[in-house]
Amino acid sequence: MASTNVDPATEADYLDLKMEQYLSVLYTSLPDQPVSTTARLTARRATPSDGVDRISELPDALLRDIISRLPAKDAARTAVLATRWRRVWLSAPLVVVDTHLLDHWPPTRADAPAVTAAVSHALAAHPGPFRCVRLVYSRMGERQAALKRWLRLLAAKGVQELVLVNRPWPREVPLPSTLFTLSTLTRLYIGVWKFPDAAGLRGVSFPHLRELGLCLVEVENGDIDAVVARSPVLEILNIQGSLRGKCLRLVSQSLRCVQVCTSVTVMESIEVVNAARLERLIVCEDMNLSGVCTRVKIGNAPKLKLFGYLEPGKHTLEIGDTVIMPGVEASPSMMLTTVKILSLHVCFGVHKDIKMMPAFLGCFPNVESLHITSAKCDQPTDKLNLKFWEDEAGPIVNVLLRIRVMTFREFRGEQYELSFLRYFFKSTYALNQAVISLANPSFTSRSEDEMISSVVNMRIGNFASEFEVLFYVSTGPEGLSRWTFKRGAKFSDDDPFATVKIIPRYMVRNIVFQYLHVVHCSRIVLHMLSEHWIVIRFY
Repeated sequence: MASTNVDPATEADYLDLKMEQYLSVLYTSLPDQPVSTTARLTARRATPSDGVDRISELPDALLRDIISRLPAKDAARTAVLATRWRRVWLSAPLVVVDTHLLDHWPPTRADAPAVTAAVSHALAAHPGPFRCVRLVYSRMGERQAALKRWLRLLAAKGVQELVLVNRPWPREVPLPSTLFTLSTLTRLYIGVWKFPDAAGLRGVSFPHLRELGLCLVEVENGDIDAVVARSPVLEILNIQGSLRGKCLRLVSQSLRCVQVCTSVTVMESIEVVNAARLERLIVCEDMNLSGVCTRVKIGNAPKLKLFGYLEPGKHTLEIGDTVIMPGVEASPSMMLTTVKILSLHVCFGVHKDIKMMPAFLGCFPNVESLHITSAKCDQPTDKLNLKFWEDEAGPIVNVLLRIRVMTFREFRGEQYELSFLRYFFKSTYALNQAVISLANPSFTSRSEDEMISSVVNMRIGNFASEFEVLFYVSTGPEGLSRWTFKRGAKFSDDDPFATVKIIPRYMVRNIVFQYLHVVHCSRIVLHMLSEHWIVIRFY
């Protein structure tokens, strides 16, 4: 937008709009807010009111817990009720969220000074500790002095969770090294900053930090490694769109989950050197226009159970000292036998990418759940058929012996997708269920019925096992929704890749089917489960 033709106010509004688009992805990566201004408390009286203040009869510990679950403004208002309430408020671990300090939302550029002043007042008025401080609105490039004062207050008063996001323009605002003095942190997320030089760490550490998120942060190589090494109980490391640091080298005895999600910029190297407790490694790229391959090297990770999204053509996989290549015979030193859940992002129409797929699969002989996302291929390089898979892929041991569930997302009914499915269904011995998630018909040249028919009518031949194939019709965006850190770090979810959850076999057996129609084939029966689910039973 040319500033010579647009008044300053209009140009500022335009930049604000672009900034919101830029930050929208970042916000989805942040932890959920711990308190809400829209929650409503419903009181239910067992007896008529007798005028007795029963809330004040509660013990101080319980009242502190109640206050710590209120937005900062509401928590502060309790201090005027009585002397006791003020004492309780002063000792309660508070939550400060800058977006709650305004009477309206969304804010305007003119609100920035008021928000900064409100945050300064909230942090100064309370002696601490702070359960959570979430500051995502302030334009800190213009308020460096206030930022330093905030960090000093948080260090002195004890903050447990901190989410600190800068509003861009300028984008690379340096974070003061005072950040390294926040020794009480259990969770830290920072966004759109220039990370302080890790040399400033010296002898300090983060003894209580369990979760670290860096979103669109400019870091130098080695800075993240240094913070991880000084965080003895760190379990979750999330990185989104590192803006300078291209290499990540992990040495940790506590990490359980590492997620690296890049967009325009690409992490050139991710090396798991020694991670004794690492269970989940998730690497995904929303957009890679540079053509640079990410080197993913696995050294010592004896508990690694979940691994994805590996992309042939975009990821180079290295196990130990061996680079995995097509045609290289798998040996025990090249196998990650602990991995049970594997996710691949594959462009089935590109020959060189498909040739990598058997090599990748051969490194995971004990995979039980395989999740495949089919990437859109505008210019296929070859029409791959069943003969390719039978001749070149050969008998992949984990496909034949281990895989019990499989999901195939973004299925468009293309010939090169069907060739893989034919090979898979003919070869697998342990498969119980497969889910084929059809791409949103709004973004494809085929209808829902055409995509389903392409699977139902394909010539498969003899089956190695009895299994069921369930279809799900996607109503989401093309290429699926962006990955979120909350999905991957939710340890109670055994398989976060299975966004379309497999229906248990007993449910399929016991449900009363509404017959859509029966295919005239003794081996295949097609049923309708619901508006979006269809199941094919292969016998």
